[in-house]
Amino acid sequence: MKSVNPGSETQQCTPRETDPHRHRPSGCCSFEDYKLTTEWLMNQTSHRPKVAIICGSGLGLLADGASNKQTFRYQDIPNFPISTVPGHDGCLVFGTIEDRSCVFMKGHFHLYEGYTLCQVTFPVRIFKLMGVELVLVTNASGGICPDFKVGDIMIIKDHINLPGFAGQHPLCGPNDERFGIRFPCMSDAYSKDMRSVVVDISTELGCSDFIREGVYCMVSGPNFETIAEARMLWILGCDSVGMSMVPEVTVAKHCGLQVVALSLITNKVSLDYSREEKVNHEEVLEICKMRAELLQKLVTSLISRFNQQQIINTN
Repeated sequence: MKSVNPGSETQQCTPRETDPHRHRPSGCCSFEDYKLTTEWLMNQTSHRPKVAIICGSGLGLLADGASNKQTFRYQDIPNFPISTVPGHDGCLVFGTIEDRSCVFMKGHFHLYEGYTLCQVTFPVRIFKLMGVELVLVTNASGGICPDFKVGDIMIIKDHINLPGFAGQHPLCGPNDERFGIRFPCMSDAYSKDMRSVVVDISTELGCSDFIREGVYCMVSGPNFETIAEARMLWILGCDSVGMSMVPEVTVAKHCGLQVVALSLITNKVSLDYSREEKVNHEEVLEICKMRAELLQKLVTSLISRFNQQQIINTN
């Protein structure tokens, strides 16, 4: 019997598919989805934000300092996911801080809620299309570093994306060049300049004693970490751990946006089997309320400095 050569002349090659959404996996968002949502929002508000603030668990109060506010519930926004976690209000707030138009996400989305990473990061690409230039992310996390105390605020200088190691990555799938390149660099995901500004502001506000800088690790949750897992993360170089934020940061960086991230240390992660105290979500929310006023001052001052920087750059 004559064998068939798979590379024989009888076979014809078909042109390579160039449409990034031609073979889009089920559950992924198309550029048309992003465009529709962006156009809907821009038709509903006159705000044209340059800064987006993503508020983590219990930190929706950060939007309270804005003026000329206009609020949209997530469920009323086309294609938007809905927050299901206590402490996440589930609304998008447009407003003005220090003469700068901003948009606040009062609650973000998580893998453990059952959302895809496309849905988790959906708002970030909307911000990109709206003209946002700076994304400020806040969240609550558990302190692994023994020097950290409950109530400390950690400026995130880098992260470890554990779900990403397992293939749960927001940039997997077809790449849309309209947002960013196929292989973005993440070694500078967090703006060094903006991190320095936060340090300067904390000194001016007299709160530098509990401002830290460190490496954040994302796990998928929803359970809090076992002692063995926490010990592993400490060995890997993680200073705190949480269940959010890294997908949004990754997509923001992919979109060419500046990123600064602040993580409120709401509990001490146990590294010792003899410790009997156990963390719970209610305590996390209480610590968030305690530090909300200070975080609001930090955010307001940071936006003001960004505003001044933009004015300088355009002159």
